[in-house]
Amino acid sequence: MPEPRPEDDGTRAGAVIAPPPGETPSGGAWDEAAARHRIIDFLSAFSIETTPREAARIADYRDHLRPGTVVYIAHVPGSAYDGVIELAKRLRGEGFHPVPHLAARSLTHRERLAEYLARLSGEADVEQILFIAGDYRSPVGPFESTLDVLETGLFERYGIGKIGVAGHPEGNRAMGRSVLRDALVRKNAYAARSAAEFYIVTQFGFDASAIVTWERSIREDANLLPVHVGMPGLASLRTLIKYALGCGIGPSMRLLTQNASSMANVVAIPAPDQMIAALAQHRADPECAIAGVHFFPFGGLRHTAQWLHATIDGKFTFREGGARFDVDATPG
Repeated sequence: MPEPRPEDDGTRAGAVIAPPPGETPSGGAWDEAAARHRIIDFLSAFSIETTPREAARIADYRDHLRPGTVVYIAHVPGSAYDGVIELAKRLRGEGFHPVPHLAARSLTHRERLAEYLARLSGEADVEQILFIAGDYRSPVGPFESTLDVLETGLFERYGIGKIGVAGHPEGNRAMGRSVLRDALVRKNAYAARSAAEFYIVTQFGFDASAIVTWERSIREDANLLPVHVGMPGLASLRTLIKYALGCGIGPSMRLLTQNASSMANVVAIPAPDQMIAALAQHRADPECAIAGVHFFPFGGLRHTAQWLHATIDGKFTFREGGARFDVDATPG
C-alpha cells in the first residue's frame, strides 16, 4: 500500500472542486436547471441520524420525516443496546427504515452479538446495519474492528443484507492514514466475497475539498464501495465546533473557526448549502463513488429535516453564481 502523497493525502484544504461562479467545469455557461437537478438528485434519498435520547423528545417521527426515510440509530458509548432495539422497533412501526449502529469494541462476547442481531431482525425487521469500531480506547470483548465482527458470519445468519462501514476523509486520531487505507482495502476484499451489499458512510465534515480529495484517493486504491457522505445538519456553530473538536477533524475545524470570529456568529445556525452544491457538482464526474448523503443533525432533526425537504422540493434560489443557495423552509 503506497503512503499518501503530500499533495493528495485527503487533508489538503482549498482544493478547487467547483467551477468559477457562472461557469461549468469546461468553461461554458452555467446551467441553472442542471445544477438544480444535481442538488435535488443528490439529496433525494438522504439518510439521517437519531438517538434513543433524542427519541424521548419526539412524539412521532412522522411529524418531521417523510415515510420511507432511512434513519440511523447511533449507539452512545456506555449505553445499553436495548434502547437501540426499542427505537428500531418504533421507527419501523412509524414507517421508516431503521439502521442501527453496531460498535465492534463495545461487544462483550460473540453470544451478545448474536442476541443483538437476532432481536433486531426478529423484533424490528432490521436488514441494514452500520458497523463501526466505536469510540472505545480498547475493546471490552473479543472484537477489535468491524472486520472481526463481519468474519463471524452472524450478520448473514440473521438476514442483514446491507452493511455500512466507516470512512474517514479527514483521518482518524487513533489510526494513521496507511492503516485506514489498509482497512478499506480489506473491507473491499471482504465485500467482494460476501452476498451482502456494502457501502461507506463517512465521518461528518464541513470541508468539501477534503472529501473530494479523499474520494479521488480511494479510487486510486481500487475502492469499489459506494460512498455516502456524512454532513452536518442545521445546528448552532457552537454545537458544530464542539463535535468537530471531539472528532478531531482538521480542515473542517479550520473552516468552522474562520466563521466564528465573533460571539454572534458562534450561536448562528449555518446551512450546508455550499458543501452540497460543491459535492453535487463533483458527482457529475462519471467515475465519482459518491452515491448519497447522510446527515448528523446533532439534536436539530426537526430543523434539518424541514430544510432538506424544502430543498428536495426545489424551494431554493442560487446565489454567488451557483456556489451557494438559499432555502425557503417556511412550513406550509
